[in-house]
Amino acid sequence: MPTSSPARRPKPTPLKPARRGRFTAFIRTMWVLFGAGVVGLGLFVLAVSGNFLNLFGRMPNLKTLENPRSELASEIYSADGVLLGKYFRENRTPVEFKDLPQNLIDALIATEDVRFEQHSGIDAKSVLRAVTGVLTFSHNGGGSTLTQQVAKVLFKTRQDLNDGALNGTGKLGMLITKAKEWILAIRLERNYTKREIMRMYLNTVEYGSNSFGINTAAKTFFNKRPKDLSTPEAATLVGIVNAPGRFSPVVHPDRSRKRRNWVLRQMAKSHYITDAELAQDTAKAIVLHYSVENPSKGLAPYFRAEVVKSLIAWAKETDHDLYADGLKIYTTIDSRMQAYAEKSLAEHLALQQKWFNAQWKGQLPWRDENGKVIPDFLNVAMRRTQRYKSLMVQYDGNRDSVNYYLRKKYKMPVFTWQGEKEMLMSPLDSLAYYKRYLQGGFMAMNPLNGQVKAWVGGPNYKFFKFDHVRQGKRQPGSTFKPIVYTAAIEAGYSPCFPRPDVATTFPAVAGRAPYTPRNFEGNFSGRTFTLRQALARSMNSITAWLVMKLGPETVAQEAKKLGITSPVDAVPSMGFGTSDCSIFELCGVYSTFVNKGVWTSPIMVTRIEDKNGNVLREFVPQTKEVLNEETAYIMTNMLQASTTEPGGTSTILHTGFKFPYEIGAKTGTTSNYSDAWFMGITPDLVCGMWIGGEDRSIHFRTGAYGQGARAALPLYGLFMQKVYKDKSIGIETGPFPKPAAPLTIELDCSRYYGGQRDTIPYDQKMTVPDASELDDKDI
Repeated sequence: MPTSSPARRPKPTPLKPARRGRFTAFIRTMWVLFGAGVVGLGLFVLAVSGNFLNLFGRMPNLKTLENPRSELASEIYSADGVLLGKYFRENRTPVEFKDLPQNLIDALIATEDVRFEQHSGIDAKSVLRAVTGVLTFSHNGGGSTLTQQVAKVLFKTRQDLNDGALNGTGKLGMLITKAKEWILAIRLERNYTKREIMRMYLNTVEYGSNSFGINTAAKTFFNKRPKDLSTPEAATLVGIVNAPGRFSPVVHPDRSRKRRNWVLRQMAKSHYITDAELAQDTAKAIVLHYSVENPSKGLAPYFRAEVVKSLIAWAKETDHDLYADGLKIYTTIDSRMQAYAEKSLAEHLALQQKWFNAQWKGQLPWRDENGKVIPDFLNVAMRRTQRYKSLMVQYDGNRDSVNYYLRKKYKMPVFTWQGEKEMLMSPLDSLAYYKRYLQGGFMAMNPLNGQVKAWVGGPNYKFFKFDHVRQGKRQPGSTFKPIVYTAAIEAGYSPCFPRPDVATTFPAVAGRAPYTPRNFEGNFSGRTFTLRQALARSMNSITAWLVMKLGPETVAQEAKKLGITSPVDAVPSMGFGTSDCSIFELCGVYSTFVNKGVWTSPIMVTRIEDKNGNVLREFVPQTKEVLNEETAYIMTNMLQASTTEPGGTSTILHTGFKFPYEIGAKTGTTSNYSDAWFMGITPDLVCGMWIGGEDRSIHFRTGAYGQGARAALPLYGLFMQKVYKDKSIGIETGPFPKPAAPLTIELDCSRYYGGQRDTIPYDQKMTVPDASELDDKDI
C-alpha cells in the first residue's frame, strides 16, 4: 500500500518589487541611524571625556585614577597599641578583602549588581533601562553597576566633576554625569581586579549614623568586625546602602527589616542561600549593638582633644588632612594607666562631691573671701556663656527675649555621678546645677623620657569640655615650695640647715603694706626645724624666710628654669604659689628632680604614619640640664621626707595606703581652700593633680575637707594602688637612684631634730569625714 506523501508547504508569495524596495530602504535607514547613533555616542563620549569647550566638566587624570582618594579617618593609638579614638569628617577605616565575609559579598552582588562578574564596568541591560528612563522621563530603575557606584563615590561625579557649562541642564546634565560614570567604570575595570573594586565599594559607601565603609558600619550597628557578621546582619547592612536615612535599623526598624528580608530573598533567588536558610533568616529580629563613635567616648578624650591642636598645626605645615588622610598617630599614653586614672578620678570626685554637697546643703556655695554669698553670681556667669551671647545676637540685644529663653525649661540630659539622666531645666537652672560640681585634673608622666602616661582633664568630657591639665591654670599653693627650696640648695643651704619657726615680715614697699605670712595652723611654735622638716611639714614661716633671703626675683628665675612657662610674679607671697600655673607645667618641674636635673618637656605623640605605614614624623622630647645631679637628688630626698618625716603632710601614703616603696610628695592648698593640689614622684612616674570648683569662689568651708592632703592626695593613693597591683605595667618599685659621685652635702639630719620627733603626725591632726554619714541621694 503506497505511503501518503507529506503535505507540501505553500511557497511564500514573493514581494512585489515596490514593496521589496521600501523594505530594503527601511533596513538601510535603520543601519544609517544606528551608525549615526554609534558615531554620535562615540563623539559624545569623547567630548565628555575631553571636556570639550568646558561644556561637560572635569575628568580625573590617570594619576588620580590610579590613586583614587576617599576620606579615611585618622586613628590615634596608645603606646601599648590600643585604639583610643579617631579624627574624621567621614568615619571610615578600610578593611582588606580577605577580611570580607562571603555572605556579605553574596548579599551585595545579589542586590546591587547580579552580573558583576560578567560585565566590564557597564551592564548593557541596565544602561538601556537607565537611558530609556532618562529620555522618556520615566523611572525604570537605575543602571549603575557596582563599578559605576565606586566611580560616583570616589570621584564625586555629582559634586566635584559637575562643573561644566551643560551640567546643570536637567536631563542632559544627568546624561553627562552618567556618561562620566560609564567612562570611569571602564577605566576602573582596566586598572583594578574585581576583588579590588568590590573592596573599594564596601570601604567607600555610606551606611548612615556617621559610618562610612563596612568596617565602621559593622562596629557601629553590631559592634563586630565585618568577618564576624552573620548573614542577616550582612543583609541588613547591604540593605541600608541604598538609602541610609530611609532604611536605618535605628530610626526605622520595621522598614529596615523588610528591606533586609528583600535582600535575603534576592540572595535565595541567586542561589546564595537555600530556601530553608531564607525562611530561618527572615524570621529573625534585627538585634543591634548600636554605638556611634564620637570624641566624647573612649579612653583619654581630654588628651585626644589636646593632641589634636598640635596635629592640626603639623598637618597644615606638611599639607596633610588630619580628618581625611587615614593617618596613624601613636601616642605615649598607657591604656592601662589611663583607665586607672579615669576610674580613680571618678571614684575620688564622686566622694568629694558628696562631702561638698553635705557641707553646702540648702545653701549657695559661691562665697566671697568673707564667706558671704556673691550677689548676682549666676547672672554674671551666664553673661560669659556662649549661649547668652548667641541669644543676644539672635534677638538683637533684646534682654526681655533673652531672659525669657534663659528661664524657659527644656528636657535635657544632665551629668550625675550615678549616670546620665534626663531632667527638666532652664539654661539658668543648668548653669546653677553645674557650678556646684567639683572639678579635677590628673596627669602622669615618665620623668626619664617625658612621655605622658595618663591624662584626665575633668569629670566627664561630654558635659565638661574644659581641660584642667593644661588649659586650666590655678594657684599651685605649696606645690610651688620645692622651687623655693631648690633655689636655696643651689645658693648653698643644706637640707639640715636649722631655722626657727617664727614670723617673717616683708617690709612695706611701693605702697604695699607690711606682709607677715602665717602657717596653716595660724600660729608659730618658736621651735627649730631643718629645711628638710620644714618642706615635709609645708611650713609657711620658713618658706617665707627663704624667699626673703634669696629674693623673689631669684625664685622667679628658678621657676622659669625648672619649666614654669606661665607668668610668675616676683612678690613676697610667691613661695606659697600665688601665680597661676598648670598641672602640665608642674609635672615638668618635678620630673627634673627625678631625672637627675634634666628638664624634659612632656611629650604626647611618638610618631605619625601615613595610611600605608610610612613614618611621616617622629617626636622626641626637648631636654635641658638645669640642675646638677646632686641638687636634683637632694630635692628628691627632701620630697620623700613629706611621706616619712613625723608631721609630714603625706605620711598617710605609708601609714594609710600602706605603700612600702619610696615615694616623694608635696601637697598644696590655696586661700579659702579654693585649690587642692598633690604632686607624687616615684623613680619612673611623676603624677600631678588638682581638685577645686570651676570658680575660685566655690570651695569647701574648712581645711578638714578642702586642704590638699584631704581633697587631692587620696586620688594619688587610689591611682597608685591600681598601678602597683597591675604587674603588667612594670612600674619601678625600687629606691630612687643615687648620684654616681659621693654626695658633698649631708642628708642625715637626725642630730638636728632636738627631740622633736614626738610631734603628732600631720595626717592624724584632722579626722577624715565618714562617708557613711552622707545622704546617698546627694549628687
